[in-house]
Amino acid sequence: MSPSKVTTPRRFELDWLRVLAILTVFVYHSTRFFNLEDWHVKNPTTYPIVEVWNMFSTNWMMPVIFFISGASLFYALSKGGVWQFFKDKTLRLLVPLLVGVFTHATLQVYLERLTHGQFSGSYFQFLPHYFDGVYMDVGEGGNFAWMGLHLWYLVVLFLFCIFFYPLLRWLKGSGQGVLRGLGSFLALPGAAYLLALPLIWSLSSGFMDDPRPGGWSLPSYACFFLGGFIVVSHARLQENIRRMRWLSLAMGMTLMVIYLGVRIQIEWPTPGTLLYSLFYSLIALCAWSWVLAILGFGMQHLNFTSPFLKYANEAVLPFYILHQTVLLCVGYFVVQWAIPDPLKWLAILSISFAAIMSLYELVRRNNVLRFLFGMKTLPAGPAAQAVEPAPAN
Repeated sequence: MSPSKVTTPRRFELDWLRVLAILTVFVYHSTRFFNLEDWHVKNPTTYPIVEVWNMFSTNWMMPVIFFISGASLFYALSKGGVWQFFKDKTLRLLVPLLVGVFTHATLQVYLERLTHGQFSGSYFQFLPHYFDGVYMDVGEGGNFAWMGLHLWYLVVLFLFCIFFYPLLRWLKGSGQGVLRGLGSFLALPGAAYLLALPLIWSLSSGFMDDPRPGGWSLPSYACFFLGGFIVVSHARLQENIRRMRWLSLAMGMTLMVIYLGVRIQIEWPTPGTLLYSLFYSLIALCAWSWVLAILGFGMQHLNFTSPFLKYANEAVLPFYILHQTVLLCVGYFVVQWAIPDPLKWLAILSISFAAIMSLYELVRRNNVLRFLFGMKTLPAGPAAQAVEPAPAN
């Protein structure tokens, strides 16, 4: 007889938070046409208030996503051995990355070169030049976007899953005592905020500070990723986070006001100074306060499922893969319209969302496209749609 499978209750609040976080990324990128910082395509007029929104959302948006990815991995480690794990991550993360690098990422680079005066001609005339040098950042480097531009998240998540696999597998196996002890310590009153300490050290020391995709360094994302794994391993720690949700929210809001005030008033502090360490301590504690607040409110209010959640949870990875390319294609035309800028933003947001969901409806019905977008293929014949886990699962 084969051993019976142990089923883990699904964490619906993580599913909801994943969906909401990816929608936040979509809204965030829809505003990048209008903030002060350069981007692939820009509106003729930009606004400081949009830059403030961008600074606010950058502080917690990708940290929440990496936290959820680490939390999801805690449950994914129970599903088979190392080779099955590696195969799953390759199919879910690397396949859609490679597809994106050699297909729709070319459109993003083309539109950037076109709008920045670095190329003139049609998209098909640009394609042979896509492999001229390696793309670095907006307006910098060559054209080949080997990380797929916004698909950098898939690269980093794959590297984290593979690099930390031995450690995390050990913590769920013979190292369970260490994981329990760490969780019990963090479950002490107020100790959950000590999760910010490794992040403070990483930021203030400048350890592997480059690159900074999404506004954070790779060691910073690793702190949130591992933090998510640790938090969901301990029930009492999670209960404390749920109970402290209002305190975490108050801390996050207060520290965010201070952070934005400092960012607006002064330049970045000089590395190695006390002000530099204090500044990054503020950023780290603010980010973790928001992550813990979002998780706490999620556990309190989002522990339920619905047909919409099942649909949205399956759509979240293809939606993320498609969203920036569609936004740029739509935005390239809309920013040229002679209408008020708020209406431009609403048009970009609504038209792009409709286009992405229409493309997704094509993807979800075709097994070849499902495979290319990191989704599980459907069995032959009429069958119910499977609930697709997140890319970290």
